[in-house]
Amino acid sequence: MPCTLAGSGAVTEVLWRLPDFLDSGGWVLWTILGATVLLWTLMLERLWYLSLVFPRRAEGYCDGWQARAERRSAAARAIRTAWLAQAQAQLNRYLPMVRVLIALCPLLGLLGTVSGMIQVFDVMALSGNGNPRAMAAGVSRATVPTMAGMVIAISGLFCLARLDQQSRRALQRLSDRLQHD
Repeated sequence: MPCTLAGSGAVTEVLWRLPDFLDSGGWVLWTILGATVLLWTLMLERLWYLSLVFPRRAEGYCDGWQARAERRSAAARAIRTAWLAQAQAQLNRYLPMVRVLIALCPLLGLLGTVSGMIQVFDVMALSGNGNPRAMAAGVSRATVPTMAGMVIAISGLFCLARLDQQSRRALQRLSDRLQHD
């Protein structure tokens, strides 16, 4: 029996059905997919930055601080403040864009609802109430993007909360390490 990854058939099945799912929501669902890819790329980059890159940069700040002969003067305090501001800017680097994308996803879902309902009304105007199959396609286009936008936004909010918390903790740890002796 060949060695396969557990569940690889299920993953393949999902990937084959993904275009059909996206087509069921129309162009709006494809737009939500693009926003989702960008959102999760930014969030994964921030998680990577917090876990691998920032600790090295924080060590650099601490080494520079420890190398200073004096740490109590106004100039030293200004340098410390500038370094902490720079670290905070680095930690919060894509978070405003992440917030915008999280807010955008439900709005795109609402746009999908409106465009799907317009399709339903067009079918009703052309054929009356006698074509439920054509109406169902419009209802699908109305509900699928809404659901997708909400799911993406909710999952994004959880990750954003974690990113905010980790960023604040990392900055506080750095601030504590750059104290006066």
